[in-house]
Order: sequence, then structure tokens, then C-alpha cells
Amino acid sequence: MHITIVTAFPEFFGDFLSTSIVGRAVKKELIQVDLVDLRSFGRGGYRQIDDYAFGSGGMVLAAPQLQDALNEARGRGQGKPFVVYPSPQGPLLTQEIVETLSHQEHVVILCGHYEGLDERFVQREVDLEVTVGDCVLTGGEIPAMAVVDAMSRLVPGVVGRGEAVAEDSFYRGMLDHPHYTRPAVWEGMPVPEALTGGNEAEILAWRRAEAVKRTLSRRSDLLPRASIRDYLTGGVHMVLVSPEAPTEETLFCVDSLCRLYGLARPFLVITSSERRRAFSRELRERGGTAPKVLGSPGRVLEAIAGESPLVVEVLSHPRDGSFHSLEVKRRCLEHGGPLLLLFPEGENIGGWGTGVLSTSLTWEGESLPVAARMAIALDRFLGKR
Repeated sequence: MHITIVTAFPEFFGDFLSTSIVGRAVKKELIQVDLVDLRSFGRGGYRQIDDYAFGSGGMVLAAPQLQDALNEARGRGQGKPFVVYPSPQGPLLTQEIVETLSHQEHVVILCGHYEGLDERFVQREVDLEVTVGDCVLTGGEIPAMAVVDAMSRLVPGVVGRGEAVAEDSFYRGMLDHPHYTRPAVWEGMPVPEALTGGNEAEILAWRRAEAVKRTLSRRSDLLPRASIRDYLTGGVHMVLVSPEAPTEETLFCVDSLCRLYGLARPFLVITSSERRRAFSRELRERGGTAPKVLGSPGRVLEAIAGESPLVVEVLSHPRDGSFHSLEVKRRCLEHGGPLLLLFPEGENIGGWGTGVLSTSLTWEGESLPVAARMAIALDRFLGKR
């Protein structure tokens, strides 16, 4: 990973680039961080890098000096760099943005000061403006450090345990679980019992449950981009309800989606006994993950071991009492048992019990075929980031 920082205060980065995790990564040459001193390109005897803003206002970093510094930064790497400007005008820095930056061959970070950068330079040269929060800082050096630190954690070998990165808050879109260390009891406050028993399965279950609680109570705004597959406490089952035998294309879609998302063997409900027997004979002659063909919702519920499942029906059109998909996602996390995703092809049939959640997937008011609904719903609820 190659990063070049353009700054009027290069000494600001001395300790940052020589200590802790980032310092070790630089020393091991896992990341390369160059500094370009903007004042080296200043004009006049005072090496001026700023000027008064037109129309009154404060001082602004001038475009000619910035351009010279950027040209120098470009010469430090191969090809055209990706130019980042930490600015209050940009979107909030998220893990997704960090991952995008980590995949660039060469990232140049421009540290602003005063009232910012000449807008003409920003429009022509900057690929991304980004902010670290809705607060006022003296300059862009602290945000630049935040960007470098976050990017460096994604480089293999920088963080000692690779799994530690995947456990970080925001990596899967969820907050991290609580952490404890010795002593086991501090001022009358014990460590949770699940962490002291040595049972790895129980520890993992506790950590994931606590991550869910924290995310829902503190940062529910993260749910739209959260990957919840690993945080569901029960299995996930897919059910296709079809009045007729599904097409070859639909069966292929069901097979592919179950393998992709690691789902259990799918169910197919065909209420007509004659059609069900005929279709079962056809399935025996096919390969792939053939669905288990049953005749009623009750038979499906009997086949699912464990606690009562949360049933979510994904319809082609909204109806009274339907839930927004984000609310369904939240309830899936809160539920303590298996999840059953129900996809009716045509009209749905009753018999799924109480507490069924309904949601819908349409495109500009038009209904989507069942194969499209399955793919979108599984990605929306279970998809990896």
C-alpha cells in the first residue's frame, strides 16, 4: 500500500509514522507513506501557500502551489493516484470507503488548512472528499492520520491476528462485542460467566449476541449495511410455495442461492397431491440440491428442528400490515430461533402460525418474479459486505 500525504506541517506525522502498529508496518515495509511539504512550493520570500478569499473571508490554500505539490506526489508512485481531501463537505468516513481506498494502488491525501482549498483545484483534481465527523478541526492532518490508520489495518500482516480485523466494529456493519480482562471480579463487578467457562462455542455465541444488542440499542442506523448472517442464532431455511411445479430456471436459482448463502436444504410446498407426486418423480432424476417437497406449511414447520421459527414472507406486492425490510432485518436479529424465508409464487397459503412478518419487493411498482425476489431478499438480509 502506497500513500502520499501533502501537508504544510510534515513534522506533525513524525511520531505517528514511527510508533505503534502503523510505525511497525512502515518499518516492515508493509505500507509506504511519503510526505510532501506543501511549503516547499510556496511563492515569494515567505514561501506563501495561501491567499485571501475572493468576496471577503479567511485565507485559502492557493491552487498553483497545491498543483505543484500534487505533481510531486504523483511522481512518487506508478500511474494516476487516487486523490483524497479530508473536508467537512465530504461524506462520513466509513469502513466501506476505507476498503475502497485500500484497493487503490496509490492514494494521495491533501491536508487542508484555514478555509480550505481553492475550489477550482478541488473540482479538477480531487477524487473524494471525506469527513471524519461533524466537528471543526484546525487542519487535515488528524483526519489524514485516521485514514492512514484505518487503511493500514486492512493490509495483511499489519494487525497480528487476521481475525481481529474481521471482529472490529463496522467491519461487518455491526458494533463489536464488549471486552474484559483480569481480574475476573473488579470492585464487585464480575466478568460475564460465559467468558470464563472455556467453552469456545458458548463464548462465540455470547459475543455475537452482545454485538447484536449493542448495535440495536446504540447504532441501529448501521443495520442497512450490516451483514447479519453470522449473528443469527438459529438456522436459515428457504421455502418456495408454488401452485404449479416450478420452472427449471427457478430450481436452478434456488439451488445456487442455497449454496451461495450456506442455507439448509430448501423446501417446496405444493398443496396438490397429484402435482406433488409427479414433481417428486421428476426431482429424483435431477442433480443438484433438490428441494424437499411437502404438501403443507405444517409439514415444513415440523421438519425444522429447534424452537419455533420466525417466518418472513417476501411478497411481490405490499399488503396491509407489511413491514419495511429494515424492520424485518432488525426483528430477525432479535429473534432467538430459526429463520424461515417464505417466497410465494402466486397467492400465498395460510397455516404458518402467528407472528408472520410480511414484506415486499417491487421495482417501480411492478412485481418481481420469484427468482428475483429470492436473490434480492437473501442479499438484503444475509449478504456479506
